[in-house]
Amino acid sequence: MTASMPHVMNTYGRLPIALSHGRGCRVWDTEGRRYLDGLGGIAVNTLGHAHPKLLAELTDQMGKLIHCSNYYENPLQEALGAKLAELSGLSAAFFCSTGLEANEAALKIARKAGHDRGIERPEVIVFEKAFHGRSIATLSATGNPKVQEGFGPLVEGFIRVPFNDIEALRAHSANRNITAVFLETIQGEGGINPARWDYLREVRALCDANGWLLMLDEVQCGIGRTGKWFAHQWAGIVPDVMPLAKGLGSGVPIGAVVVGPKALNVFGPGNHGTTFGGNPLSMRAGIATLKIMEEDGVMANAAAVGAHLKSALQRELAGVDGVKEVRGEGLMLGIELTRPCGAILTRAMQAGLLLSVTADTVVRLVPPLILTQDEADEIVALLVPVIKTFLSEAAA
Repeated sequence: MTASMPHVMNTYGRLPIALSHGRGCRVWDTEGRRYLDGLGGIAVNTLGHAHPKLLAELTDQMGKLIHCSNYYENPLQEALGAKLAELSGLSAAFFCSTGLEANEAALKIARKAGHDRGIERPEVIVFEKAFHGRSIATLSATGNPKVQEGFGPLVEGFIRVPFNDIEALRAHSANRNITAVFLETIQGEGGINPARWDYLREVRALCDANGWLLMLDEVQCGIGRTGKWFAHQWAGIVPDVMPLAKGLGSGVPIGAVVVGPKALNVFGPGNHGTTFGGNPLSMRAGIATLKIMEEDGVMANAAAVGAHLKSALQRELAGVDGVKEVRGEGLMLGIELTRPCGAILTRAMQAGLLLSVTADTVVRLVPPLILTQDEADEIVALLVPVIKTFLSEAAA
């Protein structure tokens, strides 16, 4: 327990502030202090805070129907499924409530597809530094020993290989038990590590040659964050299975697994389900988010402002001892330092900027996609001195 919240289980290392409200890319705490939101609820608040168009849509839906269960047809599910199919080039969607659930469903698809082919013990290839969730199955697929520690025995059936190494993947071509390759297009929790676009094209070709499903986890990097609807579209490929969540509902809990022809009929009635997934409110949030993004040019803004922010950070941090690399795409950026930098969380907060540190040494920026160029410049002005001061003290 924590002293300030004794009746909430102690599962998070929280900062000592409580947020009260927000507007756009700004949030205020309960003491009236204002912050620039460089975290966006961890890549969730696509449209920022209190977006008037989104508020109108959600208020209207809450006055009609919030939840009704999946015993009944839900036209909003069909509308959002059709839009996701249009944007992705895939066929249909299963709706859930979180990215963990979306990834769990993807793994079940991989297993079921293998059993349908007569494979008794299907296996899935996963990657070093991956993060797919904290359920026992997604934890087992994750490539972080710290996250897995204390929760063994892990689920079997995973083969782990290095990221961005096509030969390491090709080495498993003779394994007839493999049914799928499962990777994040850009590793988020693993340190903002993008898959190379040429690598993704090679993985797609290898999956086709071996009859493997290509499953791309776009939970954090999807929904326009990189400047395209889905990050893999930079490589010009189409996956067979694509888990989504986070930014799809602009803060309303929603997840989805979007599938193409090879995975479309793997599940039948009774093979998978959810109580809350696909409820009318979350579907309306997803539909509204995509609609507003198109109307307001949000995705193009993410690309342009993200490129500006990345360039500015690279320029201001060039030659700074202790800065290894600034990387990422669109408004999914990481600044890798040469030493653990968890202290930057508190120091940035004290300077008026919210962000996160992931993989111990990477400062992560995933702000709302409505971030302006002026706000990007403000992030640079707030963050660069914090990083420089931290590194100079650590070196002393």
